[in-house]
Amino acid sequence: MDELVEIRDMCKIYNPGENEVRALDHVDLKIARNEFVAIIGQSGSGKSTLMNMLGCLDVPTSGTYILNGQDVSHLSDDELSDIRNKEIGFIFQGFNLIAGLTALENVELPLIYRGVGKKERLRLSEIALEKVGLKGRMDHKPSEMSGGQQQRVAIARAIAQAPPVILADEPTGNLDSGSTKEIMEILKGLHKEGRTVILITHDNDIAARAKRIIRIMDGKIVADIINDVEI
Repeated sequence: MDELVEIRDMCKIYNPGENEVRALDHVDLKIARNEFVAIIGQSGSGKSTLMNMLGCLDVPTSGTYILNGQDVSHLSDDELSDIRNKEIGFIFQGFNLIAGLTALENVELPLIYRGVGKKERLRLSEIALEKVGLKGRMDHKPSEMSGGQQQRVAIARAIAQAPPVILADEPTGNLDSGSTKEIMEILKGLHKEGRTVILITHDNDIAARAKRIIRIMDGKIVADIINDVEI
């Protein structure tokens, strides 16, 4: 199996000493290319800390994280930023769109930071927005779109340069049931194209739509099951 993510014996400890909190407690995890994985846990379970590690937003207290063949466990902030730009497409619950920019400009923005030329980033952004069904809304600003449409812009932004990992943190948390269904269908479509999708959620119904479900509690992985569901 071709592993994209490998975590070995990872710990994340806050307030070391007498009152220490082990947000991650000797976690081992492997995720292969083209998996659709849900990581589920309640508030305080460690799932957000694990997401921060997977997304190279933080570094572990101890242990190893291999992402796409590279040990990223102890890189500097600048090096982690480069890894995030190249390897990971983020989708957040709060959309994180810039209010004064159009959908197209929001999708283009990370490509500017990656040094993509003007013509190429326009092409990539248009393709990404078409893929999420927003061909006719490219010139609209966030305030002119529904929550579901804003989240689709956020997904287009995440996938525009085809990163190997899509990391979705509670991507349907602010959406109604209709928009939730649309977003999950888009994530399934990305998985079918060959992307690795990692979905972070506290919602059992959302997790049940993934092919593999990893449950975390008290900083430990307590269940890792293959879900018999059609993707």
